[in-house]
Amino acid sequence: MIFIVVKFPVKPEYVESWPALVAPFTEATRAEPGNLWFEWSRSLEDPDTYVLVEAFQDGAAEAHVTSDHFRAALETMRPLMTRTPEIVSTTIEGAHGWSAMGELQIDPSDGAA
Repeated sequence: MIFIVVKFPVKPEYVESWPALVAPFTEATRAEPGNLWFEWSRSLEDPDTYVLVEAFQDGAAEAHVTSDHFRAALETMRPLMTRTPEIVSTTIEGAHGWSAMGELQIDPSDGAA
């Protein structure tokens, strides 16, 4: 599995509209064969930063970064950011998705929400 986290530093005037501005990219990427997830969050420490957590099956990331919607998204996002995004991209051998956290097990039958 290819696991990627990207921090996007957004100009203050675009922070509230960012999700709508990147929606076409988000929808197209989620529809790609091999995409496992593509999830946006907003940083609590820096509310002008959006954090993207994404994952692809092995071999699927190249098709993503060479797609038309990826290239279009780069052009859309470039003028909306204050600086170059930061990225962590790695391959996790043998992983196929999320796993339950062993250190914090919750039994739904005990009334925990």
